[in-house]
Amino acid sequence: MNIKIKKNHVLILAVSVLIVVATIFIITVSKDSKQESKTNDAINIAAESGGSAQELEAIDDVSEEGPEESTPAVEPEATPTPEPTVAPEPSVEADIPSLHEVFADYFPIGAAIEPFQTSGLKAELLKKHVNMLVAENVMKPDAIHPSEDNYNWTAADQLVAFAKENNMQLRFHTLVWHSQVGDWFFKDLDGKPMVDETDPKKQEANKKLLLERLDSHVRTIVSRYKDDIVSWDVVNEVIEPNDPDGMRASPWYIITGTDYIETAFRAAREAGGEQIKLYINDYGTDGAAKRERLYKLVQEMLDKGVPIDGVGHQTHISIPWPPTAMIIESMKRFAELGLDNIVTELDMSLYAWDDRSDYGDSIPEEVLMKQADRYRELFEAFKENKDIISEVVFWGIADDHTWLSGFPINRTEAPLLFDKQLHAKPAFWAIVDPDKLESKE
Repeated sequence: MNIKIKKNHVLILAVSVLIVVATIFIITVSKDSKQESKTNDAINIAAESGGSAQELEAIDDVSEEGPEESTPAVEPEATPTPEPTVAPEPSVEADIPSLHEVFADYFPIGAAIEPFQTSGLKAELLKKHVNMLVAENVMKPDAIHPSEDNYNWTAADQLVAFAKENNMQLRFHTLVWHSQVGDWFFKDLDGKPMVDETDPKKQEANKKLLLERLDSHVRTIVSRYKDDIVSWDVVNEVIEPNDPDGMRASPWYIITGTDYIETAFRAAREAGGEQIKLYINDYGTDGAAKRERLYKLVQEMLDKGVPIDGVGHQTHISIPWPPTAMIIESMKRFAELGLDNIVTELDMSLYAWDDRSDYGDSIPEEVLMKQADRYRELFEAFKENKDIISEVVFWGIADDHTWLSGFPINRTEAPLLFDKQLHAKPAFWAIVDPDKLESKE
C-alpha cells in the first residue's frame, strides 16, 4: 500500500513538471509573437504616414533587440504641436513717432471719430497721433437737427469738449447733405412731400419754405460752434455727372435748383464771420467728369460772390486706383481759382472697386506692403504740394472701426494706418519713416 502511494506521488510530480515547462514555453512563444506583431504594426503606420527611412530603421532595430522587458521600444519622434497663435492685446504703442508731429511742418493730421472713442485706448491713440478731429456722424443733419424745433447738441458737444481739452482743431461735417437728413425739411405745411407738388405757385412757396428752414438750420449751428470750429463742410456731395445737368437730383436740387447751395454758404458766412473757412466737399474729385462739373459750379458761385473758401476732396481710394497724379491734378485745378484744398475723408481699401472678394481673417503680407507703398507715394505728393493743401484727415483712426467693413459688402477691410489692435501697420511706417519699414522686411 505504501509503495503504490509513492508511485502515484512520483507520477503526479512528473506530470506537474511537464505542465510547468509547457506553460513557460507557451508564454515565451506568445510574447515573441506579440512583439513581432507590435513591430510590424508600427512599421506599417509609419510607412503610411510618410515616415522617414531613419524612423523605419529605428523601429526595425527594436524588433531585433528582443522583448520589451529588456529594451524599451523607440517610438518615432513626434512633431511638436504648434502653440495656437494669439493676437496681441490692443494697446497704444508709446515708443513710435507721433503722426501729427511728423507732419507739423506740412499740415494738421486729423481723424473722423464717434463719441465713444473719446475715452479708453482709442482716445489715447487719438491724443498721440492727431491734432484735428471731425465727427463721423453726430454732426450730420439728422443727428444734430432731427426735427424742425429740436436740436440735439449732446454728442456734438462731447466731441467739441474732447478736442478743446486736448488742443485739437475741429472740422464740421456736414451742414447740408442729401443723405442722413430729416424728411421734415422736404415736407410742405400740410405734411406732404414737396417733390410731388405740380402746381407752380405751390412749388415756389415750397422752395421759399425749404430755403428758410435751411437758413435757420445753418445759422443756428454755426452760431453755436463758430468759436470752436474753423473748418466747415457746408454742402456735401452735390455733383453727380450721371444726373441731369450733372447735379445730384436730391430733394434739395429738385425743389430749389442750386439756390440751396448759395443759401447755405451765405448763411454760414454771416453767422460765423470771416474767421471760419467754408468748403464744398465731394468724393471722386479725381475723375475728370466730376472734377470739371464741380469746377464749373464753384466758378459760377464765386462769380455771384458766394463765399466758398475751398474744396474738400474725400479721397476714399483703393490700392490700385486712382493714380496719385490724378488726385494732385484735381487739387491744382481748384487752386487756379484761388481755393484751398483739403483731404477730408482719407482711407485706402484693399480691394478694387469691382472686386467682391474677401481676405477673411488673414490679409496677405504682400497686400499690406502694397498698401504701404501706395500711402508712401501719396504722402510724398501731399508734402510736395503743401502750398495748396491745408489739412489731411483720415476717415477713422484704426482698422477696428471703418465704414468700409460694410461697404460695398461685409468683409475684412484694413484701410487705415493702425490695425485692429491699434498697432502701427506697414502703411504707418511708409509715411513716417520708410527706411525703418525697409529694415523690417
